[in-house]
Amino acid sequence: MQQGEDLQQDVHIGILALQGAFAEHQVMLKKVPSKRKIVIILVRTQDDLASCNALIIPGGESTTIALLARLAGILEPLREFAKKKPIWGTCAGAILLASAIENPKKGGQELLSGMSVTVARNGWGSQVVESFEAPLEVEGLRESERPFHGIFIRAPVVTAIHTTPSDPPIVVISRISTSLLPSSQTIVSPDEDDTDPRDPRTIVALRQGKHLLTSFHPELTKDNRFHEYFVTECVFPSLLS
Repeated sequence: MQQGEDLQQDVHIGILALQGAFAEHQVMLKKVPSKRKIVIILVRTQDDLASCNALIIPGGESTTIALLARLAGILEPLREFAKKKPIWGTCAGAILLASAIENPKKGGQELLSGMSVTVARNGWGSQVVESFEAPLEVEGLRESERPFHGIFIRAPVVTAIHTTPSDPPIVVISRISTSLLPSSQTIVSPDEDDTDPRDPRTIVALRQGKHLLTSFHPELTKDNRFHEYFVTECVFPSLLS
């Protein structure tokens, strides 16, 4: 197929629809402006996944999503998908995209190992006590001078980055100021330098190759700029590679 012809094809973006906020992602994805038609697929089977050019894994409960994926027979296909096509993981989805986890639930946590990061579950505290919202500066978004409203619910924390020379580089696109974190959190001291590029703990959005990770929930806002970013910066380029 010629590149010009490929640009006319529909783009099939899946949303893993086993548990969590998949319906909210569907609503936001429908609002993304695009010259190419975006076909949204709610992914529950191997056939659903096989028809996708890219995938969003929503927030929810990461161990439950992984268990349901295994029961549905799509956990291994998801791992293979992550090796070839773009995935965006939000909150629980970010945990699943990681290659290691610091504090898994009893019984362990299945991961897709799509990104070279370690995360800690519920890093800022429990859902009831330490859910919070904060304005975020995000590099690369349309109207990037306008803060993005970050909604954090039992958010994971990136605790380590461990790329190898053969891995795509990690690109940090947003950090959160320690002054905006819950006062009771113990991951980062308020006296620490939150601008240190070597410290991953304040990273709340990053890219690696085709993949995108956000520790918060863009789908729970009315702002579709992150969904637009995923489509234009991760999905479309992958179709031409």
